[in-house]
Amino acid sequence: MKTLKVTIAALFISALSFAQAPTTQEAKALVTNQSAPATISSMKWVSETHDFGDIEKGKPVTYEFTFTNTSKETVLLTNVKPSCGCTAANYTKTPIKPGEKGTVEATYNAAAPGNFHKTITVTTNEEGAAPKVLIIKGSVK
Repeated sequence: MKTLKVTIAALFISALSFAQAPTTQEAKALVTNQSAPATISSMKWVSETHDFGDIEKGKPVTYEFTFTNTSKETVLLTNVKPSCGCTAANYTKTPIKPGEKGTVEATYNAAAPGNFHKTITVTTNEEGAAPKVLIIKGSVK
C-alpha cells in the first residue's frame, strides 16, 4: 500500500515538472489582451444623482439628467440601461457633437412603499470610457 502511495506521488510530481510555461510570444499576447484601464468620459454631467424626496405610490416621477460633450469628437449613447423594470429611460439617440448637450430621462413608477435607490447605466461609443452610472432615489409614501 505504501508503495502505491509513493508511486502516485512520484507520477504527480513528474507530471508537474513537464508542465509548460508560456513562450515569450504567448506571454506578450496575454499581456496585450488584458483590457486597458477605463478612461474618464468626456461628458460633463450637470448632476449624476437626483433625490425625488417623498413621492406617491403608483404615480410615476421623471427627472432629466443633462450633459455636455466636452470632447473634440462626436459622442453617441450606445446603451442606457435602468437597474430594474420599475425604472424606464429615454435618451438622446442622435450623435452629440462637441459642445452640444444631450439628455437621459429617468422615470420611476413606485409599486411599493419604502425607500428606493435605482441606477441607470449609460454607455457611449467613446473607446475605453467607463460607463456612467446615474442614480435616482427617494421615498414612496
